[in-house]
Order: sequence, then C-alpha cells, then structure tokens
Amino acid sequence: MGQLVHTLPGGERVRGVTLLAGEIYLLRQKARDQVEVYDVTTYRLQRRLTVPGARDFTDMTSCEHNRCVYIGDFTDNCVHRLDVQGAVTQWAVADLLWGLSVNAAHNVLVTCPCKIKEFSSHGDLLRELTLPDDVIRPRLAIQTRSGQFIVCHGGHADPVNRVCMMSADGRHIVHSHGGKRGSDTDQYNWPLHLAVDDNESVFVADWVNSRVKLLSPTLQYVGQVVSRDQLNWGRPVSLYLDTQRRHLYVAVDGLNEEQGKVTAGRVAVFSV
Repeated sequence: MGQLVHTLPGGERVRGVTLLAGEIYLLRQKARDQVEVYDVTTYRLQRRLTVPGARDFTDMTSCEHNRCVYIGDFTDNCVHRLDVQGAVTQWAVADLLWGLSVNAAHNVLVTCPCKIKEFSSHGDLLRELTLPDDVIRPRLAIQTRSGQFIVCHGGHADPVNRVCMMSADGRHIVHSHGGKRGSDTDQYNWPLHLAVDDNESVFVADWVNSRVKLLSPTLQYVGQVVSRDQLNWGRPVSLYLDTQRRHLYVAVDGLNEEQGKVTAGRVAVFSV
C-alpha cells in the first residue's frame, strides 16, 4: 500500500499531472493559468502558464528529451505543445482524443476512439494503429520497451472494463486483466489512466471504484496501491510515476455524491 507523502493545493478540476526538468506540471480545467508548476522537492508553486485558446482538456504528458509537455484538447481535437521556456504550439489530431503518452522514440502516442496515432514532437503523423473491435472506449495507451502497448478501456455503458496488453501492431490482445464491469479485485469500473514503472509493472486508476491497482508485467493482479479510504474525498483521474523517487502522483476529482457532480480537484503524492 502506498503512503501519502504530500497533497498539492486544491482548486479547479485536475486533468493531468507530469514531471519535467525537476518540476511538477499540474493541468487544471479553467480559462487561464491552466498549468501550475511546482518544485518537485519543496512542492512550492513556481509559476502559472496559460495555454492560449484551449477549451476542454483530456490529458497531459511530458518528454525530457524534447523538454516539453503535451496537452490534449478534446473540443478542438488537437495537441498543445508547451516547452520549458513557455512557448506554445499546437497540431490537429483529426480525431477525438483521450490519453497522451510518450514512447522510447520520444514520439507522442494519442489514444483515439478506435486507434492509436503516433506523432513526432512537432505534430507530424508517423503512423496509425487500428485497435480490435472489442477494445471499446480506450482511454490511454502506453508503449513498452518491447514495442507492445498497454491499453485501458471501458466505461459505464460498456460490458467490458479492463486493461490489455496489445501486440506491437495493435491488432491482437496478448494479456488482459478485468472483464465484466464491477468492484471485485479482478474487475474495474471505468479504468481511466495508467502508469508503467521500469520493470513494466502497471498502475491503474480505477475511477468509479476510487482506487489504484498494481499489475505485473503480464497483467496479473499484484495488489492495491491506493485505497478508497485514502481517496475518501474523490476519484483518481490521472497518474504519473516518478520512477527515480518512487513517487506516484494521483490526480483526484472531488465528487459531491448527493449531486453526482465533480466539484474540485487536487493531486496527492504517494510513496510506492
């Protein structure tokens, strides 16, 4: 079980969290100053950055090699590229988009409703991989060092909620964990986000069940890393794993259970 180390200040909904150049980048859903940058050691706020023209965020990831963060915009179907100096550019995805990740080649993987698109750092489309028909509502794809893909998929209305390991061409399911939507150990209820460590173990944000689970490299259940009790004020929407410090950053939506509305967001840091 992970131990809570720190909680960053609450505020508007958090749509993503990542690390870049020794700083924490936190993405909030608002009109201006959407990106908050904190020192990774002291957790002190360093600055706020605005993404011009952005409207509805889906995810955020970072690339140390290219020294930038990438932000998904659901409304405009585009990716915003924000470098450490604060310059912002964008490119069109030409599809609905959900999750973002960066692979070993320093390219951006964009998870779309039925495919994975790979782009260069400046938005050149390199390839598209079509996912099998039974991988419904994929939220995030992460490519392993061996070239395979870890994908989480499924939601409230879908019969199957699970985490899959896909072949390098995206056509076949090699391993999977989950199935019928539920709350048991081997079930999920809207798996929203993933993080993978250096050993290729997989952390899964199980949104409705308010927990983070750990799976082996072959997607066998290992245990619960963050429990519902530790997230008693909200649900996990995004993950980032600092492999050097073994800190797991969990972006959490505050939820008004009576009204069924998301009210606020924050990031909790756990030692794992």
